[in-house]
Amino acid sequence: MSMVIEPRMRGFICLTSHPKGCEKSVQQQIEYVKSKGVINGPKKVLVIGASTGFGLASRITSAFGSNAATIGVFFEKEPSEGKTASPGWYNSVAFQNEAKKAGLYASSINGDAFSKEVKTKTIDAIKNDLGKIDLVIYSLASPVRTHPVTGVLHRSVLKPIGQSFTNKTVDFHSGVVSNITIEPCNEEDIANTIAVMGGEDWEMWMDDLLKAGVLADNAMTVAYSYIGPGLTEAVYRKGTIGMAKDHLEATAFKITDKLKAVHGKAFVSVNKALVTQASSAIPVIPLYISLLYKTMKEKNIHEGCIEQIQRLYAERLYTGKTIPVDEKGRIRVDDWEMREDVQSKVADLWIQATTETLPAIGDLNGYKADFLNLFGFGFSGINYLEEADENLKMEGLI
Repeated sequence: MSMVIEPRMRGFICLTSHPKGCEKSVQQQIEYVKSKGVINGPKKVLVIGASTGFGLASRITSAFGSNAATIGVFFEKEPSEGKTASPGWYNSVAFQNEAKKAGLYASSINGDAFSKEVKTKTIDAIKNDLGKIDLVIYSLASPVRTHPVTGVLHRSVLKPIGQSFTNKTVDFHSGVVSNITIEPCNEEDIANTIAVMGGEDWEMWMDDLLKAGVLADNAMTVAYSYIGPGLTEAVYRKGTIGMAKDHLEATAFKITDKLKAVHGKAFVSVNKALVTQASSAIPVIPLYISLLYKTMKEKNIHEGCIEQIQRLYAERLYTGKTIPVDEKGRIRVDDWEMREDVQSKVADLWIQATTETLPAIGDLNGYKADFLNLFGFGFSGINYLEEADENLKMEGLI
C-alpha cells in the first residue's frame, strides 16, 4: 500500500512522518560525516536511544565516521496499513539499509530501554554478535518511565522550583509571541522527573553490561545533557529538569568508579540547544532557539545534531589526547552557543522580541524547517504529492 503523506499537527507534535524524507535526512547526515574524514574512534558501539536527534547522530558518526559495528535500542511505533510509523522507525530503517550497503554490522532492538527485558536482549545480542563493546552512548529522551524494580510509572514534568516563572514564549506555528506563566513544582514532581531523566537507568545499563562481561578494556560511556543560558534557567537548569540533569551528571562519577574494573570512563557531554520534539514543548525555549539560530548562523557557527556529534567524536573523545572537561568534569560542545558574543546578542534580541519584530530578528523559519525535518517533511528533491509506501519493514531488527 502507498499513500500521500502530509504533516498533521497537533500542538507541539506532528502525528505523521514521511519515510522518504526520513531516509533523505539520514543520508544527508551520513554524507556530512563522511565529508569530514575518518575518525580513529570506536569499533563496537551500543546506542541507547538511537533513532532520533543526538542518539541517531551518534550512531551515524560511529558507523560512518569510524566504521563501527552498532547496536541501536529505541522505542518506536511501527507502521500499519494506512498509518505512518513514528519518524524514529523510518530513520532506523534508513540507517539499517545504508549500513548494509556499506558492509557495516548493524542491529536494532525496538522496546522499552528502561525494562530488564530489553537490557537482557541487548546483552545477548552483544555476546552473540560483537563479543565486547568499546562505547555506550546513552541518549534517552522519554517523558515517562516504568521503574523495572518497583513497577511504578514515573512522569517527568517541566516546572520551576520554589516560585512561578513568567517570561516570553512563541507559538512557532503562528509566530505569536506572548507571556507565559508556569506554576512551581512540588517535591513529588522533582522526584518523578529525576526518576525518568536522571542517571539511575544509565547506571543500571552500565551495571548490567559490566556484570555480563561485555565491556571492552578502556570502554567509554557518554550521556547527553544541556545547561543553557540565564534566560531559560528558571524553567530549565534550575527547574525540575535541571535537578534530573544534576543527577545524571553526578552519576557519571559513580559509573567511572565502577568502570575502573575495565579501565573505563563515563562522561556527560553538554550539547547545544536544538530543535527536537522535546524542546518544542518547553515554553520559552522555541523563542530562545529562534534568536540563537539567527545569531549563530550570522556568525557562521550554527550546528545541528550531526555537526555537534561529529565534532564531539573528532575533537573531544577520539583525539588520542586527554579528553578536555570543565570544572565539573563535563565535556562541553555547547561552547559556541555559550560564547559571550553569542549570548549577549541573544539577550539584546530577547528584549526586542515581539510578534511583529520576530520575523526580522529571529529565525522562526529555520525553527519551523528543522521541526518539519524531524518528521521527514520539507526536504528538497522529494515530491510530497506522490504516494509513498508507509509500511516499511526494518532489516536487522532483533
